Parts: sequence; C-alpha cells; structure tokens
Amino acid sequence: MPQSIYHPFKVEQFLSEMEHGVTYNFSESGVHPMSLQGLVDLAEIDMDRLMKTMIDYPQVNGKQALRDKIAACYPGATADGVMITVGATEANTLVAATLLEPGDNIVCFRPTYEQLSGNARNRGNEVRWVNLIEAEDWAIDATALEQAVDDKTRIIHVVNPNNPTGRVLSVQDRRRIIAAAARVGAWIVADEVYAGTEREGDVETASFWGSYDRVLIVNSMSKAYGLPGLRLGWLVGPEDVIAQSWRRHEYASIAASMLSMELADHALAEPARSKLKARARRLIRTGFDVLTEELARHQGVFDVVPPQASAMSFVRFNLPVTSEEFSMRLLREKDLLVIPGSSFGVEGHFRFSSALPEGHLRAGLARLNALTLEILEGR
Repeated sequence: MPQSIYHPFKVEQFLSEMEHGVTYNFSESGVHPMSLQGLVDLAEIDMDRLMKTMIDYPQVNGKQALRDKIAACYPGATADGVMITVGATEANTLVAATLLEPGDNIVCFRPTYEQLSGNARNRGNEVRWVNLIEAEDWAIDATALEQAVDDKTRIIHVVNPNNPTGRVLSVQDRRRIIAAAARVGAWIVADEVYAGTEREGDVETASFWGSYDRVLIVNSMSKAYGLPGLRLGWLVGPEDVIAQSWRRHEYASIAASMLSMELADHALAEPARSKLKARARRLIRTGFDVLTEELARHQGVFDVVPPQASAMSFVRFNLPVTSEEFSMRLLREKDLLVIPGSSFGVEGHFRFSSALPEGHLRAGLARLNALTLEILEGR
C-alpha cells in the first residue's frame, strides 16, 4: 500500500525550528505578550481566590462562565454553541475533522495562515486557492472565487483580518464570500483572531457570525489579548456542529487547562477585555509607525500595503535574494528572525511583527537595515 504524503505546516515548522534563543524575534503574529502579573493587575484578579483553583480536569467543553462570556460576544449564540479549545489551532483541526468528507474541497485565500488548508490536504481533500491582489490592497480576486467554488466545496475559509497582510475584508468582498457559499451550501469558517487589533479607529472588525446560516467562528486569547501562552481558543457555531466537534475534541486534547480557563474568564470580563484590546492597538499603531520610518531609510527597496489590523506587516522587498535567503541571513548574521514570504506561497516578501516595545524594535530594525546595505553593496 503506497504511503500517503504528509504536508508539514511550513510557517509553524519554520518557527518551531528557528525562533528559540533569537534576540530579535519579529516572526510572531501577536502583540508583545503580557506577564501574569500584568494580567493580574489589569484584570484586578483576587490572587487568594485564584490560588484556590483546583488543578483538576475541567469541564471538557469549557468552563460554563467562560462559554457564557464568549457566547455573549456573538448575538444569538448559546453557551452550548461554544467549545473551548487548546488555542485556535485545535479549533481549526477540529473543523477539518468534523466537516470534511472524502471528495470535498476547501477554498482558501492566499496569502494566509495555512493551518486549516494543511489539515484538509493531509486528510486528502483538495485545496483551491484564490489569490489576494496586492495591487488592489490585497482585495479578493472575485473572478477566481467564482471559478473555485462548486458543488463539492464544503468550506470557504477566511482569516479576517488577514494573516499575514493585515487586510480587513471590504463589505463587497464579504458579500462575495457569503454569496459564493450560499450558492452551493458551503460553510464559511472565519478565523477572527485579529478582530480588535485595528490600526486606525476603535471599531472592531465585524464578525461573520449572523451573516449566513452556515458559519463557524474561530478565535483565541493569543492575538488581540496578548496572552498566547494560555493556549486557549474557542469555536462558535450551531449547537449540533459544536457537539460533533466535541466528540473529536475528546480524542485531540480532552480539554484545555483549568488554569488557562480561569485566567481567560477574568480577561474576557469587562473592563479587562476592553483594556487588553486597547493595549494591543497602542502597540500596533506605534510599532507600524516605527517600522515604516526605519524601512524608509532604503528608498525603493521596501514597500508595504499598510495593514488595517493585526500586529504584522507583509513587506515587499527589492533585493537580489529570495525571501528564504534574506530571512536566513538575518538569522545567522544579525540574530533576527522574520518569516519568508515563500512560507505563505508568495515570494519577494517577509512577514514582520512590529507590535513590540519601541527600543527593542528600533534596535532590531537597525540590524535589518545593516544587512540590507550589505546586500546592496554585494556583500
């Protein structure tokens, strides 16, 4: 029997092999993480009460109070339509396992975070790619979307705001996605982990929830909340689909951790929730200004479509090296890590996370500029 081909998760493989011990790590996709003490202070957590938390198996689908808070963020959702997962990564994996059958295809937009698509490929499902058009500020190729979706399309997957470009879907592009899904009865799986990280204005990116009857929402504490180490995410959807995912959750992880659920419960209670998102926006706005200021030192070399949200920029560069060569030289010679565009299927770019303390950011960008000059001089 022939051995099936396994497709590694390129971005995460790159990170897991390269990121530890790097002084200037600009490869991450969230804002500068918060310390436990910082969260305790911001959320005014009663430490005596927290210390009495039993480190036991928690409720498998998630703590009731936490699911109640999350459901309240999605009008019409119920706590039984919410499942707590080990990060958004588990939620995506469970979606593939729950929805996809042999012969189904999934439509995705490129560049994007290729976790759900990778799960689909490893299950033997066809992945159909629709390009985002950089010259149109990363808008959807509408013609390609229409051609990609057919009666075998089970999922249209969207990351909104987008990773790695920071693009927020326009009203017109949202309507196109909903219309394409409705035409064939496909599910829209919307990864909304960057909602709340808007660079201009404080109006949160609209959820796909409630826009169509076949929608699943993936979200987590990692990006807008700056708490990636909790490894806590959630899946929101119709109760019957969540129940089916729950059965698969019992195989995958059984449950997220009790302590992570307790801390997330505090973080999502107002006013802590709003304070965390305000913190993220401050870091994002200052960081992007610093990034563009420093990259402008090399006129004609770097260009970036300003992200509308997220902690990242997908930077185009004009240098006589590939994105992987540029990234590896930065790592070897400057102790600095970015993700090559080739990991997202787009050459001539790199993903750069700038929502970091300003001094650290400027010091690292000085190293990036130094290597840029060396490459321009043929060194």
